[in-house]
This record gives sequence, C-alpha cells and structure tokens, in this order.
Amino acid sequence: MKFIIPKEILKVAQTLENAGFEAYFVGGCVRDLFRDKKPKDWDVATNATPKEILEIFEHSHYDNDYGTVRVVNESVKDKTLEVIEVTTYRLEADYSDGRRPDNVEFSKKIEDDLERRDFTINALALRILEVNHETNKDISIDFSRETSEKVEKYKLIDLYGGIEDINNKTIRTVGKPEDRFNEDALRILRAIRLSAELHFDIEEKTKKAIEKSAKKLENIATERIRDEFQKIVMSDQPKHGLNMMRNLGVLEYVVPELIKTIGVEQNKNHSYELWDHLLEALQKSADENWSLEIRLSALFHDISKVETRRWAKEKNDWTFYGHEVVGSRVTQKVLERLKFPKKVIEKVVILVRWHMFFSDTETITLSAVRRMIRNVGRENIWDLMNVRVTDRIGMGRPKEKPYRLRKYHAMIEEALMDPIDVTMLKIDGNDIMEVNHETPGPKIGYTLHALLEEVLEDPKKNTKTFLVKRAKELLKLSVEELKELGIHGKEKKEEEGKKAIKDIRKKHWVK
Repeated sequence: MKFIIPKEILKVAQTLENAGFEAYFVGGCVRDLFRDKKPKDWDVATNATPKEILEIFEHSHYDNDYGTVRVVNESVKDKTLEVIEVTTYRLEADYSDGRRPDNVEFSKKIEDDLERRDFTINALALRILEVNHETNKDISIDFSRETSEKVEKYKLIDLYGGIEDINNKTIRTVGKPEDRFNEDALRILRAIRLSAELHFDIEEKTKKAIEKSAKKLENIATERIRDEFQKIVMSDQPKHGLNMMRNLGVLEYVVPELIKTIGVEQNKNHSYELWDHLLEALQKSADENWSLEIRLSALFHDISKVETRRWAKEKNDWTFYGHEVVGSRVTQKVLERLKFPKKVIEKVVILVRWHMFFSDTETITLSAVRRMIRNVGRENIWDLMNVRVTDRIGMGRPKEKPYRLRKYHAMIEEALMDPIDVTMLKIDGNDIMEVNHETPGPKIGYTLHALLEEVLEDPKKNTKTFLVKRAKELLKLSVEELKELGIHGKEKKEEEGKKAIKDIRKKHWVK
C-alpha cells in the first residue's frame, strides 16, 4: 500500500514538530489512507495546548471547549486543504447527559487521546518522522518497504486493532460499545452512517449495543441527528443504511413516519411493498449521484400511500388517490422537525407534490407540460423528471428508458424551447415607431416579421444598430410589399420551429 500526504498538510505537522511538539494525523484521514482513499478532511492531534497552537499559526482561531484550533491555509487552492483542525490530546470525564463530556482535561500522551475515540478504525494515529527535516514537497509512504525503512519515515499507533478492522471491513467500538454509546448516543447513528459510506459491516456486539441504546437518541440535538441522517442519505448505500436503521430499532428515533410504510402492499403495478419501493427509489438516486433534494424526494414521495390507500372493487386493486398532496404535507413536517434548510424543504415539498404528473397516461399534452413547468419552476423540472425515474425503478421496472419516458423528456425540451418569434429581435415595435416616427398599424408588424426572416438567415444581424437601419429601409416599401415580406418571415418562423421540434424528437427517438 502506498499513499501520498500533500505538502500543505505536512507543513502544519512540520511547523508543530519544529516548535518542539508532537504532531499525529488522526481519525478519519488515517483510516482513509489505509483504505487507499483520498481523505476528505485532515485532522492533527498534538501535545501543544490551544494557546500554544494559536501562537504558532498566524491564521488560526479557537472557538470551542474541546481543544480544537482551526488552522487556515490561505494559499491553498484545493478546498479540502483550506482548513486543518489541530486538536490538543485530551482526556474526558463522564457523560452525564449522553451528549458531551462533563469536563475535558488536556493530556501530553497520544494514547490518552486515542482511548476516548469512538471506533477502532478511527483510533489510529500516524506521525510522519520526515517532517523533522525541511521539505516543500508531498511525501509518499510505501507500506511495502522493509520495517527498518518504515521506522525512519513514520510511526503508526494502533492500540485497538483498527488496521485489522479496516482490512476486515468491520466497524467496532473502542472498548465496550455500551460505554461508547452512553458517552455520546450520536455514535449509534455514526456507526450506521460509516457502514453505509464505507461498505463495512457492524460487528455483532456493537449491533446489540445499538439496539439496546437506541432510545438514548432522544437526548441528542435534532441538528446532530439531521446531519448524520443526511450523510446516510448521501452515502453510496442509503438503502443499506435505512434498512440497518430499521433493523436495529433506530428509525423510530429519526424518521418514525417511515415505519408505517413497512409491510404495506401496493397495487399490481408495483413489484415491491411500500417500504422497499421507497428504498429502491432512494438507492437509484444514489446510484445516479443525484442531489440531496432528489434523494429526499425519492425517499418520501409515496410516504402517504398508507393513509390514502383504498380498495377499489371495480379494479380489484388498491388505489392511492391524493397521496402526493397528503405526502407533500407530511414531508414538510418531517423535514421541518429535522431542521433542514428552508430552501431544501421547499424544493423537496414541490417534487413530492407533483411527482405523479409524469406517471399519467398517453394523453398528456404540451400545454399540460407547460403548466407543470410553471407549477414547479424551470429550475426544478428536470429534477422532477429524475424523481419520476427513481419512482419507476422503485416499481421494479427495467432500467432502460421506455418510450413514454423519452417522450416526456422531448416534450419538456419542446416546452422549454425559446419561442421563435419577433420577441427574439433586439428591437420591438416601439423602437421602430420612435426612430421612424411611425404610428401603430399593420406596417409595424409586417416590418418585424420581415426583420425576423433576415435574422433567422443570419443571426449576426440581430443587433439594434442593424435592425434600426434596416427598418428604415423596409418602411419605405408599400404596405403590399411589406406584407409579402412579412408573410415570408412568418413562414420562416414556422419552418424553424418545426425543425427545432423535429431535432428534439429525433434526439430522444420519439415521434
């Protein structure tokens, strides 16, 4: 295994080492290095106190009670390297409220700092010995080298078998899982989130402790729960994460509204029960790497099928009339309770409310599509189509695009197409009348259409200077001559419009 540590990161560690302190890379960044992944964040632990860290780094600030100083790399272009958290080794006392330590003591030993961490894969510390020498380049560490060479380059501390658990793809707490979850119950959700993000399994003792301790999540701040839930939704395996939340008794403390969907039979159009349908839709949105809003909409789009479900004798099947309307209200309440940002809530509510539009019949019209674009906004229409795609996959349908879905795409493009008419011109009737001292009348309309024909032939002519000059020339013609030119302009407009529509339909292989 070989990985590279960027010089900007090494500079922070080197600065601490040169000032006479220890500097260890810790937590998720070390875990990611050993997984052969680029770390999203870099964290450094040191025996320097916050005051000493602030004195060493000019661009830094300290704004918490846990010994963490945020060091800013102002010259760095890579956003992942802009801010590095440097934390003093610390010991923690009891967690009376199950959320935060009663008091924090700084330590001089890295071992004390690792002992308080949540999971073995995060309780790793890596000290780069080369930072004791002046360097202005990235450092490459090759774990295939002989031990003697390793000792010269780095020192790895792994007190709890973190490397073995990384190799075995296992999530295990440091020490007794009950103790770790009693200290901070959010670690319950964090274990599930890491499982979904890393594709790791949670070992059995840790699973049992999660089931036993899940109720402690009631004491955790809503914002902290939302952040972990959002990370689960945004992971590569949200389906796995949500199923684990359900199976370990965690779901009822995060999104209890989803529990009612479990085991609910749908109509004959669906291959899955409601819970599984929602998770398949969510997973599709993750597979496509779509946004948070689309993923949340996929998860909640059918949440109110339970309360709207009715048996229709004439169809010999279930119906869910109005579930999208009721569901948008329920979704809004859920997201507001979890304190999602207002813009996220507004968009998800819109997508849930209108997700049934594109599941309609072959009778959908272009005017209906235009009305839908007005309802949801031009900026949301393609996201609405993507939610429709997730819904379809969640029904157990084939993954390739069917004709009807391609037709919807074509109709949206057609509805969004800029109208080919005189409004495209850089001047209007008022400009013509003002410059040429004309009064309102048919000649103005004929002149505009004549100008349009010329612009369609040569778009470079669509400047106010050219059009004003050309309008003066055209207005010297008789009404009959202008009318004939205007008719040609209208015909050209219709021809160009038909061509644009034909190109759109050809692109989507529809008629």
